[in-house]
This record gives sequence, structure tokens and C-alpha cells, in this order.
Amino acid sequence: MKTLSVGVDVSEKTVDVAYWDQDENEPVWVGKYPNNHKGFQAIERKIEKRRKDINASTIHLVMEPSGGYEQPLAHFVHQQGWRVSLPNPVYPKRWGESVGRRAKTDPQDARNLAHFGFVNDPLPWKPLPPEVEQLRHLLDRLDNLKKMLSQEKNRAHAAEYHVNGHEAVCDDLAEVISFLEQRIEKLQKVIKEHLKAHPHLKKQRKLLLTVSGVGTKNVLHILVMMHRWDVLTDGEGDASGLVAYLGLDPKPHVSGTSVRKRSGISRQGNRPMRSRLFMSALGGIKGKNSPLTAFYQRLVGRGKPKKLALVAAARKILVWSWAVFRTNTPFDAARFEASQ
Repeated sequence: MKTLSVGVDVSEKTVDVAYWDQDENEPVWVGKYPNNHKGFQAIERKIEKRRKDINASTIHLVMEPSGGYEQPLAHFVHQQGWRVSLPNPVYPKRWGESVGRRAKTDPQDARNLAHFGFVNDPLPWKPLPPEVEQLRHLLDRLDNLKKMLSQEKNRAHAAEYHVNGHEAVCDDLAEVISFLEQRIEKLQKVIKEHLKAHPHLKKQRKLLLTVSGVGTKNVLHILVMMHRWDVLTDGEGDASGLVAYLGLDPKPHVSGTSVRKRSGISRQGNRPMRSRLFMSALGGIKGKNSPLTAFYQRLVGRGKPKKLALVAAARKILVWSWAVFRTNTPFDAARFEASQ
């Protein structure tokens, strides 16, 4: 099955498009188009013509996440039946350097992405269900507000130690802190209303809260991640694939007969989500009569370093959450452990 690999470099106003020509064995720059619906239609006509010329059966478009500027084009071409990938920008960059590409221009980046997609066949991107995407959007904004609130509180605390500080600064900080707290409270209410409007999400949240190590602070982020993995794998994903997708899979370090370093994790994928799971494990192992605590203590009792045991606990939270999500049943440590 022949595939036409297309690379797109995205900016706010324009997109640069290139494809990998298998016949010529080189990337071909197509042109620069406006980043709007009219531009997308022009891209579709150009690429579809090329697909027919080379008798390709599918089109695989690869572009890097660009703060949301890539989303309209991603949704547009996905609706046309094209395969879409949004790899971590680090991977195409390192790969391009490995094959000798050093230039940094928009057309060159598009060419590199087209070649990268042809050789590496990155994982496909698929849009989340609208209600899940809206929940993700709300959670992202809530995280931003909480981060800003934490920063302003730190500034207010530091301002107390200014010997000749101005009163207006302290007053302003207090007003901003109060404003952010109000916005956070309002957004939390919106999230509750969103869950109420979508009972299946509310039920899934309730089920995930039965998992040892999952609490109110992380349950919705985990719920969104479960949906993302389910969509990416067309409902056929498994726990081991999810662990690897989030970069919690083991990464052995062995070379020859003399190099033996302690195994770490691959650290691929969603770094903020890994941090959330690690913090969930840190809190979860403190529970009494908790399956997660028992799991952690067994590892430590066998001589495993505490940090390694914590990472394993984070991985266990993820695996248990996936089991609950897939079976749509409350967490049962004995049953889920037996099935793994």
C-alpha cells in the first residue's frame, strides 16, 4: 500500500507544505499557504493531485504541535480521511540532524517532516470526542490559573520582606490574587456543570476514584488521558502500550560485559502526566490498608530503591486506571492483579 508522506510547518498565519517523493528519493516543497479554510482547500487539491499522479492509496500528514495553530488543519484533513501525526518536535529535529540537515527555514522544516514521516511512520493523531476535548480545554485553563495564583502568592510573600517596598505593589498583588481565586472558583463550577451535562464522564470519574492512588486532584486529567489512548488505538489499546506511550516503560542500560547502569524509564510522551502520576503515587503510598501501599512496601522489602518503587507505583496507578476505564467497573485489586 503506497503512502504519500506530507510535511507541514505551521505558524499563526501561514503553513509551509512539502511531500516526500519516493520516485526521486527527496523531499519536495509545495508552497506556502494561508492557515485558514481557504488555504486548507488549496492544500487538499494540490496533495490529492499528487496522490493520484503517483497512485498512492493514502496520505499521511505530519506536523509539529504549535500551541494550537496546527489544530484547524489537523481537524480539516482528518475529516478528509488523511492520516495525521503530531510528533513531539524533539524527534523530527534530532532525526533531521542525524541525516545531516542543519538549515532552519520553514520550507526546510516542512521537507524534514515529510521525510521523517515517510521513514519513521509516527503514531497517528485523532481528535478526542468533543465533550472530552472541552474538558481537556477547561483543565488546561484551570492549571494555568492555578500556576498564576501560585506565582502571585510567591511574589506577595517576597514583597513582605522589601524594606522600602511600595504599598501600591502589595495592594495590587492582593487584588490580583483575589481575582485569580474567583476565576478558579468559577472555572471549577463550570467543570462540575460540564460533567453534569455529560453523565458518562461523571460516571467514569466516579469509577476512577475507586482506584488506589487516584484522587480528586488528578482524576479528570487521568480520565482525559484514558480517552486519548482509547481514541488513538481505536479501542484496541492495552495497558503496556499506554505505559510506553507515557514514557513509564523500563529503559535498561547494558552494554557489553562491563557497563551495567540502573534501569530508568524511557521518559517519552506526556511529561506533565508522568509528574501527576508520580505525585499521585507519592500520596497514594501513605494510605492505610491501600493496595498501592502494599505494592510499594513489597518492592521496598525486596530491596528495590524507594524511587524505583515509586515509579513502579505510578505505573501501577496507570495500569489499574486503564483496567477500570476499559471494564467500566469499580477497582478490584485482587481481580485486576490476577488478570495482569
